[in-house]
Amino acid sequence: MSQEREFEASLKGHFLIAMPSLADPNFSETVTYVCEHTAEGAVGLVINRVHPELTIEAVFRELDLESIPHVDSLPIHLGGPVHAGQIFVLHGPPFGWEACRPVTPSVALSNSKDLLERLAKGEGPESFILTVGCAGWGPGQLEAEILANAWLSCPASETILFETPLERRWEEAARLMGVDLKLLSEEAGHA
Repeated sequence: MSQEREFEASLKGHFLIAMPSLADPNFSETVTYVCEHTAEGAVGLVINRVHPELTIEAVFRELDLESIPHVDSLPIHLGGPVHAGQIFVLHGPPFGWEACRPVTPSVALSNSKDLLERLAKGEGPESFILTVGCAGWGPGQLEAEILANAWLSCPASETILFETPLERRWEEAARLMGVDLKLLSEEAGHA
């Protein structure tokens, strides 16, 4: 089977919604936006966790970027436990940044200084999430976790991604599928 044919069901551009039974503290009650999903594995960003100590202002200061007060007050997200020292920006248009990788026609993932410089000035994409770290899965790992009932998946909503308050994203993402997470059983195959 060709790699292209094998991944016709890629979850790129989808939400992974943690099942209530998922006990891993990195992913309990999270929504993860899948940025890439191939035969080599998957990469995503948790979109509903805020770093408890790090601020965007501190990140810009570390990079010697002067920032405006409005931007300094925005949260920095915990994108996941992988590459915890790297910054990732999930954003809407424009997309002409040095290290910009399209996820869908209207969402991209970037991690270049030219984009960070513009964001610090309040310019660049109107919609964005700045994270430290990402989530990663090796070949077949994500598929195995879905089969083990750790995740629900559905096409992502940009409204949830960029506008819904953080504390409501987990429930709202599940609601896209008509699911009330409070009513789910913790075991696969049981009602």
